[in-house]
Amino acid sequence: MANSSNPPLGDPFEQVYSNHHGWLHTWLWRQLGSRDDAAELAHDTFLRLLASQQSSQLQQPRAYLRTVAHGLLVNHWRRLELERAYLEALAARPEALQPSAEQRSLVLETLQRIDSLLDRLPARARQAFLLSQLDGMTYLAIAGELGVSERMVKKYMAQAMLQCMLLIQS
Repeated sequence: MANSSNPPLGDPFEQVYSNHHGWLHTWLWRQLGSRDDAAELAHDTFLRLLASQQSSQLQQPRAYLRTVAHGLLVNHWRRLELERAYLEALAARPEALQPSAEQRSLVLETLQRIDSLLDRLPARARQAFLLSQLDGMTYLAIAGELGVSERMVKKYMAQAMLQCMLLIQS
Protein backbone atom coordinates (compact mmCIF):
# COMPACT_ATOMS: atom_id res chain seq x y z
CA MET A 1 0.00 0.00 0.00
CA ALA A 2 1.42 3.40 -1.00
CA ASN A 3 2.07 6.05 1.61
CA SER A 4 -0.32 8.92 0.85
CA SER A 5 2.12 11.53 2.22
CA ASN A 6 4.69 10.74 -0.50
CA PRO A 7 4.12 12.15 -3.99
CA PRO A 8 3.58 9.69 -6.81
CA LEU A 9 6.87 8.79 -8.43
CA GLY A 10 5.48 9.50 -11.89
CA ASP A 11 4.53 13.15 -11.27
CA PRO A 12 7.01 15.20 -13.36
CA PHE A 13 6.62 18.36 -11.27
CA GLU A 14 7.28 16.49 -8.03
CA GLN A 15 10.34 14.85 -9.58
CA VAL A 16 11.77 18.18 -10.74
CA TYR A 17 10.99 19.72 -7.36
CA SER A 18 12.55 16.92 -5.30
CA ASN A 19 15.61 16.65 -7.56
CA HIS A 20 16.38 20.36 -7.90
CA HIS A 21 14.84 22.39 -5.07
CA GLY A 22 17.88 22.07 -2.79
CA TRP A 23 20.24 23.07 -5.58
CA LEU A 24 18.08 26.07 -6.57
CA HIS A 25 17.71 27.27 -2.98
CA THR A 26 21.50 27.08 -2.47
CA TRP A 27 22.15 28.96 -5.73
CA LEU A 28 19.69 31.69 -4.77
CA TRP A 29 21.09 31.88 -1.24
CA ARG A 30 24.57 32.51 -2.68
CA GLN A 31 23.17 35.27 -4.89
CA LEU A 32 21.15 36.94 -2.14
CA GLY A 33 22.95 36.17 1.09
CA SER A 34 19.58 35.53 2.75
CA ARG A 35 18.07 32.11 3.32
CA ASP A 36 14.57 33.58 3.71
CA ASP A 37 14.72 35.54 0.44
CA ALA A 38 16.23 32.51 -1.29
CA ALA A 39 13.39 30.31 -0.02
CA GLU A 40 10.81 32.81 -1.23
CA LEU A 41 12.32 33.09 -4.71
CA ALA A 42 12.78 29.32 -4.99
CA HIS A 43 9.11 28.93 -4.08
CA ASP A 44 8.11 31.52 -6.70
CA THR A 45 10.28 29.78 -9.30
CA PHE A 46 8.53 26.46 -8.74
CA LEU A 47 5.14 28.17 -8.79
CA ARG A 48 6.01 29.52 -12.24
CA LEU A 49 7.04 26.05 -13.35
CA LEU A 50 3.81 24.59 -12.01
CA ALA A 51 1.75 27.28 -13.76
CA SER A 52 3.58 26.69 -17.05
CA GLN A 53 2.77 22.97 -16.96
CA GLN A 54 6.10 22.24 -18.65
CA SER A 55 7.55 19.91 -16.01
CA SER A 56 7.23 16.82 -18.17
CA GLN A 57 8.81 18.54 -21.21
CA LEU A 58 11.97 19.86 -19.55
CA GLN A 59 15.14 18.52 -21.11
CA GLN A 60 17.41 20.56 -18.81
CA PRO A 61 15.48 21.39 -15.64
CA ARG A 62 18.33 23.25 -13.94
CA ALA A 63 18.82 25.56 -16.91
CA TYR A 64 15.10 26.30 -16.99
CA LEU A 65 14.89 26.84 -13.22
CA ARG A 66 17.96 29.06 -13.21
CA THR A 67 16.59 31.18 -16.05
CA VAL A 68 13.25 31.69 -14.27
CA ALA A 69 14.97 32.27 -10.92
CA HIS A 70 17.38 34.76 -12.46
CA GLY A 71 14.46 36.81 -13.80
CA LEU A 72 12.85 36.77 -10.36
CA LEU A 73 16.20 37.71 -8.81
CA VAL A 74 16.60 40.70 -11.12
CA ASN A 75 13.06 41.83 -10.25
CA HIS A 76 13.86 41.41 -6.55
CA TRP A 77 16.99 43.57 -6.86
CA ARG A 78 15.09 46.14 -8.90
CA ARG A 79 12.41 46.39 -6.19
CA LEU A 80 15.09 46.81 -3.53
CA GLU A 81 16.78 49.55 -5.57
CA LEU A 82 13.49 51.37 -6.07
CA GLU A 83 12.76 51.17 -2.37
CA ARG A 84 16.25 52.39 -1.48
CA ALA A 85 16.03 55.35 -3.86
CA TYR A 86 12.58 56.29 -2.54
CA LEU A 87 13.69 56.08 1.08
CA GLU A 88 16.75 58.21 0.29
CA ALA A 89 14.50 60.83 -1.31
CA LEU A 90 12.27 60.77 1.76
CA ALA A 91 15.22 61.17 4.09
CA ALA A 92 16.07 64.43 2.33
CA ARG A 93 12.62 65.86 3.11
CA PRO A 94 11.85 67.79 6.30
CA GLU A 95 10.21 65.65 8.98
CA ALA A 96 6.98 67.65 8.73
CA LEU A 97 6.62 66.56 5.09
CA GLN A 98 7.24 62.86 5.69
CA PRO A 99 4.42 60.60 4.45
CA SER A 100 2.74 58.12 6.75
CA ALA A 101 3.75 54.45 6.67
CA GLU A 102 0.61 53.69 4.65
CA GLN A 103 1.42 56.42 2.12
CA ARG A 104 5.01 55.15 1.80
CA SER A 105 3.71 51.64 1.17
CA LEU A 106 1.30 52.87 -1.51
CA VAL A 107 4.01 54.90 -3.22
CA LEU A 108 6.41 51.94 -3.22
CA GLU A 109 3.72 49.70 -4.69
CA THR A 110 2.99 52.30 -7.38
CA LEU A 111 6.69 52.71 -8.18
CA GLN A 112 7.02 48.95 -8.57
CA ARG A 113 4.03 48.87 -10.91
CA ILE A 114 5.48 51.72 -12.97
CA ASP A 115 8.84 49.95 -13.10
CA SER A 116 7.09 46.80 -14.31
CA LEU A 117 5.26 48.85 -16.94
CA LEU A 118 8.50 50.40 -18.16
CA ASP A 119 10.14 47.00 -18.29
CA ARG A 120 7.48 45.82 -20.78
CA LEU A 121 8.28 48.63 -23.21
CA PRO A 122 10.84 48.29 -25.97
CA ALA A 123 14.13 49.95 -24.94
CA ARG A 124 13.74 52.99 -27.20
CA ALA A 125 10.14 53.63 -26.14
CA ARG A 126 11.18 53.39 -22.49
CA GLN A 127 14.07 55.78 -23.07
CA ALA A 128 11.86 58.27 -24.95
CA PHE A 129 9.25 58.16 -22.17
CA LEU A 130 11.84 58.73 -19.45
CA LEU A 131 13.50 61.58 -21.35
CA SER A 132 10.12 63.21 -21.76
CA GLN A 133 8.73 62.66 -18.29
CA LEU A 134 11.84 62.92 -16.12
CA ASP A 135 14.05 65.26 -18.10
CA GLY A 136 11.26 67.35 -19.61
CA MET A 137 12.71 67.07 -23.11
CA THR A 138 10.62 67.95 -26.15
CA TYR A 139 9.86 65.32 -28.76
CA LEU A 140 12.24 67.09 -31.16
CA ALA A 141 15.06 66.98 -28.60
CA ILE A 142 14.34 63.32 -27.85
CA ALA A 143 14.45 62.55 -31.57
CA GLY A 144 17.89 64.13 -31.74
CA GLU A 145 19.06 62.26 -28.65
CA LEU A 146 17.84 58.89 -29.95
CA GLY A 147 18.76 59.50 -33.58
CA VAL A 148 15.21 58.93 -34.83
CA SER A 149 12.49 61.06 -36.37
CA GLU A 150 10.09 63.11 -34.29
CA ARG A 151 7.32 60.92 -35.70
CA MET A 152 9.05 57.85 -34.25
CA VAL A 153 9.25 59.56 -30.85
CA LYS A 154 5.49 60.14 -31.05
CA LYS A 155 5.04 56.42 -31.75
CA TYR A 156 7.23 55.54 -28.76
CA MET A 157 5.26 57.90 -26.54
CA ALA A 158 1.98 56.38 -27.73
CA GLN A 159 3.28 52.93 -26.73
CA ALA A 160 4.25 54.24 -23.30
CA MET A 161 0.97 56.07 -22.80
CA LEU A 162 -0.97 52.94 -23.70
CA GLN A 163 0.93 51.05 -21.00
CA CYS A 164 0.15 53.88 -18.55
CA MET A 165 -3.54 53.62 -19.37
CA LEU A 166 -3.45 49.86 -18.85
CA LEU A 167 -1.75 50.43 -15.49
CA ILE A 168 -4.46 52.88 -14.44
CA GLN A 169 -7.21 50.43 -15.42
CA SER A 170 -5.69 47.51 -13.52
